[in-house]
Amino acid sequence: MGVIDMFNDFVKLIESESLPVEAVAIADGDDIIAERHFVPDQDRNIYSHTKSYVSTAIGIAIEDGLLSLDSRLVDSFPEYVPSDAQLELGQITLRHLLTMSSGFNHAYLMNPDRRSGVGAPDYLRYMFSRRVEVEPGSTFCYSSADSDLAGRMLEQAAGMRLGEYLYGTIFSKLDQGWPVWECDPQGHPIAGGGIYMSLANMLKLGQVYLNDGTWHGTRIVSESWVKQASGKQIDTPYSNIWTCGYGYQFWMSPYEGAYRADGAYGQITTVLPKQGLVVAIQCPESGDFDNIVRPALHEHLLLPLTA
Repeated sequence: MGVIDMFNDFVKLIESESLPVEAVAIADGDDIIAERHFVPDQDRNIYSHTKSYVSTAIGIAIEDGLLSLDSRLVDSFPEYVPSDAQLELGQITLRHLLTMSSGFNHAYLMNPDRRSGVGAPDYLRYMFSRRVEVEPGSTFCYSSADSDLAGRMLEQAAGMRLGEYLYGTIFSKLDQGWPVWECDPQGHPIAGGGIYMSLANMLKLGQVYLNDGTWHGTRIVSESWVKQASGKQIDTPYSNIWTCGYGYQFWMSPYEGAYRADGAYGQITTVLPKQGLVVAIQCPESGDFDNIVRPALHEHLLLPLTA
């Protein structure tokens, strides 16, 4: 059975089972080869899929010498360091933030927290006042705060806001325009989430990674960064087949060599390097993605594609 047949079978399943899916597509490194929308095609919140875009920008900044994986958080913001700061605070590096191993060991600044005003008005001051509970680098703990701190380090190094930096290095080159992007109370784009994108635009990041960092022949990010960011950098607590390791703001996927940018409620781009394919899906907030759509996507599309 060919790729298009597998895709069409999955579409039929979505329709017959009324699965809560907004859109799904398959692409190779250059083009979308199959796409189906179940609601009007429009930009939507891709939540933590945003993290993978920011990671890519950080890879570009590292290549340009603005940062290194060993850059320390406290060196970027010495004015925020408390007088009684823990020794461990000074040990947190960009690498730790990208691998969700800062040591704060708590899921800070997640979407519900931000909506309720936690951390306002100054997310940096809030995080610098949190206790570092475990040794940085020792323990994975998924937290949008780690991503936000990494994003703020990029802003500090680049001398501009994230939106401006990503527009110049990524969005404009991928013909994505300037996306709507949630900001913190001080106007800094949230590195941990909140970009709005169409399915086709969301998919482009996966195509760049499938092409080892290029887009239609134009270098976006180094091949070295693609390998690092998309490779397992830290173990994740195993609870199901989807928690099988984490890179630099990318999740590992349970197929040979595969990985994904993963946003809440099912805003996911999965890269399948062995098959030369990218699979993307968008889903509504009202659906039960993890218990309904994810198993269906796994069993009826991703597994057949990788068999």
